Amino acid sequence: MTYKPPRTFRLGDRAVNRMGYGAMQLAGPGVFGPPKDRGEAIAVLREAVAAGVDHIDTSDFYGPHLTNQLIAEALAPYPDGLTIVTKVGALRGPDGSWDPAMSPDDLTRAVHDNLRNLRLERLDVVNLRVMGDVHAPKEGSITAEFAVLADLQRQGLIRHLGLSNVTARQVAEARGVADVVCVQNHYNLVHRKDDALVDELAAAGVAYTPFFPLGGFSPLQSAELSRIAAELGATPMQVALAWLLQRAPNILLIPGTSSRAHLRENLAAAELALSPEAVASLDAIGGA
Repeated sequence: MTYKPPRTFRLGDRAVNRMGYGAMQLAGPGVFGPPKDRGEAIAVLREAVAAGVDHIDTSDFYGPHLTNQLIAEALAPYPDGLTIVTKVGALRGPDGSWDPAMSPDDLTRAVHDNLRNLRLERLDVVNLRVMGDVHAPKEGSITAEFAVLADLQRQGLIRHLGLSNVTARQVAEARGVADVVCVQNHYNLVHRKDDALVDELAAAGVAYTPFFPLGGFSPLQSAELSRIAAELGATPMQVALAWLLQRAPNILLIPGTSSRAHLRENLAAAELALSPEAVASLDAIGGA
C-alpha cells in the first residue's frame, strides 16, 4: 500500500502547500546578474502561483536585488495567502562572491532592501542565513544576530522568523530568543546529516525546508533512483522530491527552475505515490 503524504503544513500562521517554489535560479549564472530570459522568468512565477504554489523562497542577495524585483513585477499586488520567505545574512561581492553580512546594520539594511524590492510593508518570513562554511553549517553563537531580527519583528517589519544553514544547537539557541517557524538546511535523498533535526522539528511543529533538494550544483545521481523512477514512469528528480515529501510531514519543498516546462515537472512530483518497497530502497541510498 502506497503512502500519500499530507499536502499542507503550517508555516508561521498559515498552512501552505508543501510543494513550493525557489526563486534562486531566476537570476543569471551563479545566481548573479540578470536572467537569460526575463519574460520566461516572469512567466514561471505567474504559472507557479496559478498552479497553486503559495510559498516562494527568495533573497535580496539573489542577483543581487534582481530576483526580488522580478517577483514584485510578476506578482504584486500579491494574492491573499501567498507566503514569501526571504533570507538575510550575506551580500554579493562585485565578483559574485558570497560574503557574510551579519552586523546589526547589515541585517537591518537587508530587511529594508527586501521590503523595498518586494514592494511589501512587512515581510512574511525572514530567515537568518548563517554563512558558516557557505553551504554547510558551522557552530558558533547566533544570539546577537537573531536578536536584531527579533527586534525588527517587534517593530512590525517581519511577521515570522526562521533560520538557514544552522546546527541543531543554533536552532535551540535561537528558539530561546524568539519563535522559529522554519529551518532551511542542505538536505536531500543522499545528504542526510539533518535526519535527527528533521524529526525533532516535526515533533515541535516547525517547518523544515531543504535547500539543494535535488543536489544543487551537483545533481543527484543513483542507479537505484533511476531504476525506481523508470518503474514509476517518472524522472529521477521527481522521485527524489516525492521521497522528501514522504520523509516527514513538516518538510516544505522549494525546487527552483527558470523554465515553465521544468516547473510543471517539479509540481507533478507532489502527485507521485511511493510504495513502502520503493521508500525502503530510497532510504538505503542515504545510508550507503
